[in-house]
Amino acid sequence: MPSARSRRAASQPAAALTASGVARLLPDVDQPGAMLLTVNEVPQSYVDLEDPTRLEFEYIQRLAHVADAVFPAGARIDALHLGGGALSLPRYLAHTRPGSGQLAVEIDGQLVAFVREHLPWDRRWRLKVRTGDAREALASRRAGSADLVVADAFAGARTPAHLTSVEFVTLAAAALRPGGVYAANIADGAPLAFARGQAATVRAVFPHVVLIAEAAVLRGRRFGNLVLAASQEPLPISDLVRRAAGDPFPARVTGGEALDAWIAGATPVTDATAVPSPEPPPGAFEL
Repeated sequence: MPSARSRRAASQPAAALTASGVARLLPDVDQPGAMLLTVNEVPQSYVDLEDPTRLEFEYIQRLAHVADAVFPAGARIDALHLGGGALSLPRYLAHTRPGSGQLAVEIDGQLVAFVREHLPWDRRWRLKVRTGDAREALASRRAGSADLVVADAFAGARTPAHLTSVEFVTLAAAALRPGGVYAANIADGAPLAFARGQAATVRAVFPHVVLIAEAAVLRGRRFGNLVLAASQEPLPISDLVRRAAGDPFPARVTGGEALDAWIAGATPVTDATAVPSPEPPPGAFEL
């Protein structure tokens, strides 16, 4: 449980200049103990110290659905999080899967210190946070040592190019145990060329892939987040469909031939052709 000091800290706004820019923690006036992290005014994480299962961002809910659908309820897992922010998903997994071993890699050490000061996590959790580049950390990971690899690393509001290629996804596949899952958060808008390229890239490495997104995002009607989940083993699509349909903002789960049709001839991205994800349009992340 959070300490009284932590609860007091989470009720006060805070700001700091980090390597990524201006980081701010804004209290949720309707939810005591909950804070929104922004960097350069772009929302990055939402954390409820009192209830780590309260996941405000839809894409974080979908990443949690992937873990909960694939792995038995309450079972400990080993997870590697590429991108840290305020650690919404690691906190959720630590709470729902006691004893899980987790490493979060965040390139901005000053941001890590800021979050650690104002939103400290339970020291009893087996959660480590390391400062460094996500791909370098992935390349150094022992083969077959993770059950879950989550790619959610952004530079500002864009995914860096070197985290979008077949070579990068191949490193993630090597880090996974049999039955393990790779999950990635993607941000894109019409014409969804980046997202289609990412789906093709993941399909080039994993035989089983699903895409989870709201219909409006999937059809390119608005800029938003899409989640890719992939494994060497079949994914529990029916369970994912049920979970995604029950969200406050329901999402669709697309796989198999339907995903092939959605990819629509996009080719896998390599290190030689990789580019960052597109810049969000003005107002995409208005608070």
